[in-house]
Amino acid sequence: MIITRTPFRISFFGGGTDYPVFFKEHGGAVLSTTINKYCYITCRYLPPFFDYKFRIRYTNREETQTIDEIVHPSVRECLRYMGIEKGVEIVHSSDIPALSGIGSSSSFTVGLLNALYALKGELVTKRRLAFDAIHVEQNLIGEPVGSQDQTAAAFGGFNRIEFGGKKDGIFVQTIPINGEKLEYLQNSLLFYFTGFPRYASEVAKEQIVQTPNKVQELNLMKEMVDEGISILNGPVERFHEFGKLLHESWMLKRKLTKLISNGSIDDIYQAAINAGAIGGKLCGAGGGGFIVLFVPPENQDKGKDKLKDLLFVPIRFENLGAHLVFYSTT
Repeated sequence: MIITRTPFRISFFGGGTDYPVFFKEHGGAVLSTTINKYCYITCRYLPPFFDYKFRIRYTNREETQTIDEIVHPSVRECLRYMGIEKGVEIVHSSDIPALSGIGSSSSFTVGLLNALYALKGELVTKRRLAFDAIHVEQNLIGEPVGSQDQTAAAFGGFNRIEFGGKKDGIFVQTIPINGEKLEYLQNSLLFYFTGFPRYASEVAKEQIVQTPNKVQELNLMKEMVDEGISILNGPVERFHEFGKLLHESWMLKRKLTKLISNGSIDDIYQAAINAGAIGGKLCGAGGGGFIVLFVPPENQDKGKDKLKDLLFVPIRFENLGAHLVFYSTT
């Protein structure tokens, strides 16, 4: 029996520059952190007593004789990629529902690959997990996804992730931030669920199509990564500038495609600003999911009251990334 735990992420700056269509020509970078909300994968070889070979439980339940019959695209392609021949049982559970905008599908893929490697008795690096998950999602499944979610989920932590360079490499730099500043930053973030997006994949597809026409905006969003780090390197008294930069980034992101925001999201964001938020952004491709808001602690009571009809989810940063929480061969 194998159990893996893989975190979800919040991306602050640079989202959209991690798509290969952009970073292969212009280079990309994001500033992101993983949070203490997780995807759990339980995996074991299935005893030979059943009239099926593969049993997969997630939102649905699948029992099949062959890998080709499996409907879940990530499960099917991960099993193929890993060359799994014996029957297996895979069970998924999560702290956060799918389609929430915090990299849940990539966390699933990273966690499943980690479990399958362990099932085969192999220990692999976080970099290998990230690159394998990117390959599965982008090349085998053909999903319209970037490369930041898989990397963040595998490595964990508060990082600057750079895309591009020689051989289209990915480079992860941990952001050193002391306890006082880290605590203030975490305490200034409010995390709300705005509802399920109806067309997240359509938003991503449209953004990819529009990328050649949005190079200027994406380059500005990429520059904000290092601006954000510069703010974090300074005194905590300057951290309100981090919130202002989030606002600028959100205004730019909304220009990438008309599908990213909608009237409901705009109303939520404006209500938060009116109640004392300095800035914020929708966490995913668009249309719904989670929104993160930078609200100084002294304004949070007013902000929470204004947004009381939304689901508030307390979060903390985490540093472990993808890892095994249980391993037994018996």
